[in-house]
Amino acid sequence: MSTWDLITLNLGSPAVLAFVLGVFAAVIKSDLRFPEQVTSFLSSYLLFAIGLKGGMRLREADIADLFAPAVVTVLLGLATPVVAFVVGRRFLRLDHANAASIAAHYGSVSAVTFTAAETFARSADTLREGFMPALVAVLEVPGIVVALVLAARALGGRSLRTAMHEVVTGKSVVLLIGGLVIGAVSPASSVAKVEPFFVDLFTGFLCFFLLDLGTLAGQRMSEIRKSGPRLIVAAIGMPLVFGAVGVLAGTAAGLSVGGATVLGTMAASASYIAAPAAVRVGLPEADVGFALGAALGVTFPFNLIIGIPLYAEIASLVGA
Repeated sequence: MSTWDLITLNLGSPAVLAFVLGVFAAVIKSDLRFPEQVTSFLSSYLLFAIGLKGGMRLREADIADLFAPAVVTVLLGLATPVVAFVVGRRFLRLDHANAASIAAHYGSVSAVTFTAAETFARSADTLREGFMPALVAVLEVPGIVVALVLAARALGGRSLRTAMHEVVTGKSVVLLIGGLVIGAVSPASSVAKVEPFFVDLFTGFLCFFLLDLGTLAGQRMSEIRKSGPRLIVAAIGMPLVFGAVGVLAGTAAGLSVGGATVLGTMAASASYIAAPAAVRVGLPEADVGFALGAALGVTFPFNLIIGIPLYAEIASLVGA
């Protein structure tokens, strides 16, 4: 499949088009916006469904096949926040708290971006691994923890207990890991009863969630413009580097072309659910809107529209 075919496949996805529609609605100042309760339900549904599907496939996976990708994922989760912190301090010229906030957002993972990449890889028929959702749970926490440790050292050795508790007990981690465990231990006959809701309807709910995210991203465009070109360069440059490294690491760990594409996308993504919640508690000095605006207003649409097919092309070239 050529690069153009990959781009066309991605741009023609209903999920991507739903996001574009949401951005357009915000630009023309439409009143399209979901109530907070609906947004909360959609995010909870997606996180739990991702974990549940990962657990279902984890039962069938060989632990030996999972070991190397899991180790690589942890290493990515430890390295990316350090790089993001340095970028925040040296390139964006931020104080320690806001640099750590950037590190937390870009060191963690976006479950929705992961889902878009997994859907893309399955559509391209290049994904052979069923355990990729398990790696989302592996990558979710380390980046935030490392960022908080960096901030604590820079800000005078503050206690991390409250912030760590927020990370571990936060909604995204509980739903991902809880769904993973339930999917892994439940009998196949029992899981089959809920598959129509959590598997068959998943893409439809994803479209609604991306539509809502599109409106939110569109509303933050003005904030991104005020922040200057450096933020935009960083919000695109970091995903490109992290994505390429993730693809290379995934290929070295034995993942298929599709698996390396998904892992690269995970490394390139930025969290906008778990990280903001943890930063609010652990780094009250930081302006969460700054990092969230970069993650949601620049990095998310970049990965969704351009990044995923680009990482797929790199994975194809490296894995050939």
